Amino acid sequence: MSARAEATASIDVVVVGGGPAGLTAATYLGRFLRSCLVIDAGDSRARWIPESNNCPGFPSGVSGVELLRRLHAQAVEFGARFDAAEVRTISGSADQAGGFLLDDGTRSWRARCVILATGLADKLPDVPWVADAVACGAIRLCSVCDAYEARDSCIGVYGPARDIGAHGLFLRAYSQRVYLLPDDDTDGGEDMRAAIDAGVRVLAPGGRLEFDGERCRYASSDGSPVVFDSIYPFLGSLTGTRFAAAAGAKLSDTGEIIVDRHQMTGVPGLFAIGDVVSGLNQISVAVGQAAIAATRAHAMLPFVPRGANGA
Repeated sequence: MSARAEATASIDVVVVGGGPAGLTAATYLGRFLRSCLVIDAGDSRARWIPESNNCPGFPSGVSGVELLRRLHAQAVEFGARFDAAEVRTISGSADQAGGFLLDDGTRSWRARCVILATGLADKLPDVPWVADAVACGAIRLCSVCDAYEARDSCIGVYGPARDIGAHGLFLRAYSQRVYLLPDDDTDGGEDMRAAIDAGVRVLAPGGRLEFDGERCRYASSDGSPVVFDSIYPFLGSLTGTRFAAAAGAKLSDTGEIIVDRHQMTGVPGLFAIGDVVSGLNQISVAVGQAAIAATRAHAMLPFVPRGANGA
């Protein structure tokens, strides 16, 4: 086994996560003339986006991969450094000597402040073709993002009965042909009844999802399969909050990191931004939170007067 790497010299701010939130924070910190290291596991949720048409500044749309490429190049332009790793533990605080210590099991890093931008991962249907279906729009992951593109088409909403009613009602504003596809036979409650009252139809629970390379269909036991232009799965998500809680950050009842108006947790100098924080999970929201957190972190760090010739 290789020897464990010692912690690096202290960095002003370590950003954990290389999605839109983390990369925006890195750009701001570089422009504040602060040293910044982005530790990125390479699994940003944004990489799943085939084309975003509500991302500010891209009226013709932009893929998630292209957006990440541009944001990465911008952060590098202003001095951000990158390490490919998955942080496992964080300890310390800005109030303690030595600040924070981050660890991935092999290497460790020291930082005066830390910004968590670890995001979340959608739980998707357990089928081998799911990536292909997302890539062509047969499966869509965010109705707030792209219901506009799905308007007047045949839309399915797949997931537990208790969770899909509200989403079906939201999508009913975009199409007359919206179906709920429950994966269980539990009572959908008031949300499902409200959706039904608005004209959303419910198919028999427990059906099978299939994909023909272009569109999905839902095959249930009590009728012919229904073919959909798009299906929105609502199966929950996994969030990267475990080490935040271990570091002393408080979590909401639904598992998101609780922050103040500066995006700081209850641990001094430990910030959280993007989908890992409770709120509207949108790129525009995440980059706004990044600007707030980076600006506050800069204000917390020691003042460094500019010398002659930029020294």
